[in-house]
Amino acid sequence: MFKRVFLIVMDSVGAGEASDAALYGDEGASTLGHILDTNAYHLPMFEKLGLLELVNKKKATYGYHGILKPQNKAKDTLNGHYEMMGVVLDKPYLTYPNGFPILLISEIQRVTGKEVIGNCVASGTEIIKELGEMHMKTGAIIIYTSADSVLQVAAHESIVPVEELYDICEKISKIVFKEEYSIGRVIARPFTGKVGEFVRTPRRKDFTKEPPHNYLDLLYSNGYDVIALGKIKDIFANKSITNGLKTANNVDGLMKLIDFTRFDFTGLCFLNLNDFDSSYGHRRDKDGYLKCLEELDRYLPIFINKLTEDDLVIFTADHGNDPTFKGTDHTRENVPLLVYSKKFKHYGSLPTGDTFANIGASIVDNFGIKSDIPLGKSFLDLLK
Repeated sequence: MFKRVFLIVMDSVGAGEASDAALYGDEGASTLGHILDTNAYHLPMFEKLGLLELVNKKKATYGYHGILKPQNKAKDTLNGHYEMMGVVLDKPYLTYPNGFPILLISEIQRVTGKEVIGNCVASGTEIIKELGEMHMKTGAIIIYTSADSVLQVAAHESIVPVEELYDICEKISKIVFKEEYSIGRVIARPFTGKVGEFVRTPRRKDFTKEPPHNYLDLLYSNGYDVIALGKIKDIFANKSITNGLKTANNVDGLMKLIDFTRFDFTGLCFLNLNDFDSSYGHRRDKDGYLKCLEELDRYLPIFINKLTEDDLVIFTADHGNDPTFKGTDHTRENVPLLVYSKKFKHYGSLPTGDTFANIGASIVDNFGIKSDIPLGKSFLDLLK
């Protein structure tokens, strides 16, 4: 039906608590619902697309909208994106709420030749504020984690150059990806600035295991383009990616997306917009979260106007991160599903989907690819 599919992940823009939210301590969470619990917002484009109708606000005027339920056994970026592409891991990656085992830290020190400070659950901005000066004086790398299965390594660019930091993280990944530790991601977190004014830079890099067989593999092996923008390339370990570009922030990501509307490709352009999660959700900044959504809304008409009738656009999320909720962790939520094309003659709601994998299933269905992935059901035939 469509030559090009644009899949846009609004990282952490959850659409209300999942049915199993209680198992995660997330009863009552609703990222979208709580940032829109006032009438003081301006989201004309998302109103038309149906995002507001998902939380009983204004009605959609074009496109299709609905929600998807999570089937993965976590509430993080890696598992959310994997599920979109048809993968739910039998065993979730391990988390370390009390810090990493001493034996692991010792092994990291041995293979990297660096001392380690931190080793705790922490906010990335807070831990560099707390330990950045010590790091600069001693050269020890800052290691920390979160409620996700992740090991993050922070270092000042003047103390540990970025390429060296990447090399350190790659060495660490070879240890922690083993079944003994079963950590899902290692993230390089470079920062700059002086004491009291440290800031993280856009040169973050994620190291992940090669994912299991998924819908991206089907697209790629059948000769279709798979363009990855933002952290998508890192999430899927650069597997089955034809082109991969980093983005500095949401606006940069959308500008790169607009650039690809001018590019004659056949396949998928897959973008992650991370600012919602990293800059506002984890920092519990409700006002900033809403402003971030409004900023995206302002730029969307530029993107939409560049599309043709041969294009399909899908907006979704990978998990929630309710900025009004307790703690600083992600929240277990359903995610929005907004589907738009200039080809549509109708608009309305879609049935609630049992899995994020309906997205991947619909994309390969669009290209007539026979799927060997059992998870996911195409909604393509509902689009008129």
